[in-house]
Amino acid sequence: MKYNPEIHHRRSIRLKEYDYSNAGAYFVTICTWQKECLFGKIMNAEIILSSVGKIVQQEWFNISKRFLNVELDTFVIMPNHLHGIINVGAPLAGALDNAIVKNSRAGIAVGAPLAGALDNANVKNSRAGASPAPTLGDIVGSFKSLCVFNCRNNGLNTGKFWQRNYFERVIRNENELHAIRQYIINNPLQWDMDENNPVNL
Repeated sequence: MKYNPEIHHRRSIRLKEYDYSNAGAYFVTICTWQKECLFGKIMNAEIILSSVGKIVQQEWFNISKRFLNVELDTFVIMPNHLHGIINVGAPLAGALDNAIVKNSRAGIAVGAPLAGALDNANVKNSRAGASPAPTLGDIVGSFKSLCVFNCRNNGLNTGKFWQRNYFERVIRNENELHAIRQYIINNPLQWDMDENNPVNL
């Protein structure tokens, strides 16, 4: 199926019988409660992160520290949502050795290529506190909770923070992976037309 950037916005495509602890790459979108612009603003096609946005960015990067068989790929924070690619079941060596490379735009990160990542089996790790076989829901749930905790711990009263649940797409092949990476990287350029932009709601 050809990648359609509209699909993941409109509904969850979670598969009823799919095991989300399986090795694979997932395109994830997480939105704020009622699309409130908590994370920053777009200026000159770049995201300028707020204090809340900076905490969300740091917690995203921390995902691979908490779950060692998880590797992060391309990622962007927008004013009221974020898009990212999460590879579950990444080889342990790759998760430790492949540093995240930050794009010149604030809030965007591009990870190491997922060469062979779609076929890698889950790898267990022994670090205390890290989950050996997390599901995608475990990863996203932990991320969302820690964002809220750390914002409140830093005196940032955000009220209700996240929209319930999240949207995801299983990335089936390298062509989809490339298309989704480009969509994420170009997202700030499309903010004026983005359906999540409060102006367009």
